[in-house]
Amino acid sequence: MNIMDVMINPLILMGVMGGVFGVLLAIASIVFRVQQDERIGLIRAALPGANCGGCGFPGCDGYASGVVNDGVAVNKCSVGGEVVAKKIAAIMGVDAGESVPMRAFLKCKGTHEASPRNLIYDGINDCRSAAMIPGGSPNACPFGCIGLGTCVSVCKFGALSMGSDGLPKVDVDKCVACGACVANCPKGIFTLVPKAADVIVACNSHWKGPLVRKVCSAGCIGCGICAKICPVQAIEIQNDLAVIDQGKCIKCGKCAAKCPAKCIKTGESGQAPELEQTA
Repeated sequence: MNIMDVMINPLILMGVMGGVFGVLLAIASIVFRVQQDERIGLIRAALPGANCGGCGFPGCDGYASGVVNDGVAVNKCSVGGEVVAKKIAAIMGVDAGESVPMRAFLKCKGTHEASPRNLIYDGINDCRSAAMIPGGSPNACPFGCIGLGTCVSVCKFGALSMGSDGLPKVDVDKCVACGACVANCPKGIFTLVPKAADVIVACNSHWKGPLVRKVCSAGCIGCGICAKICPVQAIEIQNDLAVIDQGKCIKCGKCAAKCPAKCIKTGESGQAPELEQTA
């Protein structure tokens, strides 16, 4: 056997084996092919394509698959809202259910003036990084907004901006309730509320009143005045923090008017005028 036979024969053998395996793989792909439900493609086409994760899935593809294969609700797309929910419901042959428009809300009024910073932070300009320093954050209130704008940077819809007072501002008209700010705030001071909500407690602290006063002049002290004055019992004090049941609230504004800390915001939805806060 000469040197050419030694080199060529293995190449021929490898070529034959490659061809055989290629045929087997082609046959297997046909035999074991899993047909994708065409409704997944139809739902994906109906979705806005924001891939924001507000539905609880990493992207629109995942949500479309979840609706078809796992029975996920058809009204989970906050960007598309009711219009998209009805399209998906029609594809699935189900009722769209009630879609309540939501928006992001900042549970904090700890401006630079109300809650002074107790140290100078000179690290990475990111709230998540600042939250890891000893003490928890640069500002005096451990429950309050750090104010470095991480929420602004993760919002894909331009609905957030930093104010001159050190707190982020929510543009109600642009907010689609994707939940990115909620997921990325290390202090958990963002929440999603109904767009129609107009009376909301803007505080995240669960400290007792005297301690709150030491770190923030606009923090809830859990005094309970708001709960006592509410004519429909829509307010409870839970763990030293006032909580408003939006389903019961009639937007009378009496709680905001009597709150000694003025930490109850009114007219927040942008759909109603600022409620008059008279004593």
